[in-house]
Amino acid sequence: MILSCHNISKAFAANEVLRSVSFGIEEHEKAAIVGINGAGKTTLLKILIGEMAADTGEVTIAKEKTIGYLAQQKMVTGSHTIYEELRETRRDIFELEKKIRTLELAISRQKDSEMNALMEQYHQLTLTYEQKNGYQAESEIAGVLKGLGFTESEFSKRTDTLSGGERTRVALGRLLLSSPDIILLDEPTNHLDLNAIRWLETYLQNYKGTVIIVAHDRYFLDRVVSKVVELENGLSHTYLGNYTAYAEKKKHQIDAALKAYLNQQQEIRHQEEVITKLRSFNREKSIKRAESRQKMLSKIERLEKPVTERTQMQLQLEPAITSGNDVLAVEHLSKSFDQRNLFSDLNFTIRRGERVALIGDNGTGKTTLLKIINGLSDADTGSVQLGTNVLIGYYDQEHQVLHGEKTLFDEISDSYPDLNNTRIRNVLAAFLFTGDDVFKRICDISGGERGRVSLAKLMLSDANFLILDEPTNHLDIFSREILENALRSYTGTIFYVSHDRYFINQTATRILDLTGQTLVNYIGNYDYYLEKHDELTAVYAPQTLSPAEQTSAGSSSREEWLKSRQAQAQLRKKKAQLEKAEEKIASLEERDSQIDALLSLEEVYTDLERCTALTAEKAEIARELEALYELWETLAED
Repeated sequence: MILSCHNISKAFAANEVLRSVSFGIEEHEKAAIVGINGAGKTTLLKILIGEMAADTGEVTIAKEKTIGYLAQQKMVTGSHTIYEELRETRRDIFELEKKIRTLELAISRQKDSEMNALMEQYHQLTLTYEQKNGYQAESEIAGVLKGLGFTESEFSKRTDTLSGGERTRVALGRLLLSSPDIILLDEPTNHLDLNAIRWLETYLQNYKGTVIIVAHDRYFLDRVVSKVVELENGLSHTYLGNYTAYAEKKKHQIDAALKAYLNQQQEIRHQEEVITKLRSFNREKSIKRAESRQKMLSKIERLEKPVTERTQMQLQLEPAITSGNDVLAVEHLSKSFDQRNLFSDLNFTIRRGERVALIGDNGTGKTTLLKIINGLSDADTGSVQLGTNVLIGYYDQEHQVLHGEKTLFDEISDSYPDLNNTRIRNVLAAFLFTGDDVFKRICDISGGERGRVSLAKLMLSDANFLILDEPTNHLDIFSREILENALRSYTGTIFYVSHDRYFINQTATRILDLTGQTLVNYIGNYDYYLEKHDELTAVYAPQTLSPAEQTSAGSSSREEWLKSRQAQAQLRKKKAQLEKAEEKIASLEERDSQIDALLSLEEVYTDLERCTALTAEKAEIARELEALYELWETLAED
């Protein structure tokens, strides 16, 4: 075991964050620490790294093992270039290389009599250089920087000119290249686009050391970790497997605990009823039996009710007005900034009921596109047309309409006066505001917390077309799941930007990939996008692929691509048939009910001719319904 925690406890004033936390991590293991916001995940990481002292307990790290830590806001300082900053992690190799070059020069000038000693020294230095993988050092640095989303033209940028997100990426690159035996990562996927996240997944999967991760990116955790340590109510629980395996086991545990609790409660009530009944007989024998049962009942170890409020909490979203079928039409849209072309000639439509995810690398113009649709920015060319009865609800942390002097509770209640106190508290709780938090003033909370309040307000609005820019930022995993369930059941239309692949997988019915200054359309969720990415990108944005990728993608013939398009068209046709069948079934079932009502009327069942006609119509409806039911089952199966 490379790292172990034994009875770690930590309190801040009266708030006990961790109590008796114990777990172990094996060498080479990849583990996640999960829990709701405020569960103590970051506190635990700081205790592991020695940055914070535990109140009680101890952390044991195997001897001679190194440990590295990336905090959420870890940034590099100084005026080095990006490349120089990462090159510092390989200083020993480059110093060794200098010695080798100096020795080579000395050897070239030495007499034969003194050559042996120098050659032996040269041999030892080059052997050490090879063992440290010195010949690959420069390419490894470049590979890490490119993997984290930096282009070669950015390698020479000074770190003191970088944004906070860019500095965090540089810090992550430094940590990875330093190759400690144990890596602690706190939200490593923040500030990374999808390509960089996928690269980091592969890097960590192949990393020879131990990795401990705190992250809200469930897709990332699924692909990287094989153990999950959950922090809940200050205690720790360890689960083997990735995040999905943990979530399933956790659900089964809660279900089993709740069932056991309800069964015990039922048995207690039964015994209490029997005791009451026996005593009511007022007989000595019955009273003794009642007392005996009472003693047995008092010895039962009462089970505590499992805390299921968070998992059962739901947001019910329903637009007040139904829009037309055509919600949004974008034609020939182009936009440039400072002679840099973000995108050109974009064309796409969104129809009612669709949940469309917009993805792409950082800087491709995703947020700009959302702003153009919302009228917050002008396009250079092209048009944006909204459909009939379309009401937009826009979530963007840069444009929050909040009142600083109001409390969170008042902000919601003043905007929606018809909501009762329970409904307001439930909505705020879904976005992590509980207890006295709801009485904090807007001006006293953080930017991330304001974003959550804005999202809560949007979820309650009358909008039927939600446009969301990174809606899961600042939400913990459980709140993301609540939001996912709400959006899946939403009957309006949704267009959003997100880097959360798990969220996209759970909610998107279609994906638009903004790449190569154009859009590539994928009719499916994120898994479908991964499956078809190379194939469709080669057709619609081949300039974004490397020659090797183009060759690989080109191996899929155009005939195969056409078959795929035909299959998608066939699927859309079957969906339309399915909807038509459902409408016809509903209509016939309603008419069948009307006939039943008519046949129960005296003026009808006494009229032989009318009664015969209605009975015949009812029989025909039954035949039609039987055929439609079979058709529906076939289409639904497809």
